[in-house]
Amino acid sequence: MAIADKLKTYLNDKSASYQLVAHPRTGSSMETAEAAHVPGDQLAKAVIVKDKEHYAVVVLPSDHHLDLENVGLQLDSTIAMATEEELASLFPDCIIGAIPPLGDAYGIKTLLDTSLEQQAVIYFEAGDHEQLVETSGEQFRRLMANAVTGRFSHHI
Repeated sequence: MAIADKLKTYLNDKSASYQLVAHPRTGSSMETAEAAHVPGDQLAKAVIVKDKEHYAVVVLPSDHHLDLENVGLQLDSTIAMATEEELASLFPDCIIGAIPPLGDAYGIKTLLDTSLEQQAVIYFEAGDHEQLVETSGEQFRRLMANAVTGRFSHHI
C-alpha cells in the first residue's frame, strides 16, 4: 500500500508540497521514528478520541503521551479512546496504527499539540506501516490551520 487515497486527494487539493519516506514495518510511532531515522519530536502521530457524539484526531509528537484528561477539559466533555472497529470505519483507506494526523481530510475535528508548532520539518503516517509523509513545518501548519491548538500531551 502507498499513501491513503483520501490523504493523497486532500494533499493535492491543498497544493501541498510533500514527499514519501519509506521505512521498514514497525509496531509503534517511536519505532517508526527510529526505523525512518527521523527525530521523535518531528513525527506527528494521530490519536483518535471520542465523546458521546463526536470523534477528534489529537496530533502529538511520537515521543509524547496523550493527556486524555486535558483533552477532555479542552473539549468540555468526557473523552475515551476510539476502538479499532471505529477506526476502521472512520479511516477505511488506512491500516490501524498508521492513521494520518490530518483530520480535515476525513471530516474529523483536529486538535494539535503546541509542541509541534515550531518544528522545521514534520513527518506523519501515510496510511500504512511502511510510508511516512515528509513536509515542511510551515506546510504542516497550513494543513492544520483549522485545528484547535493546545497542550494535549507530555514528553515520555
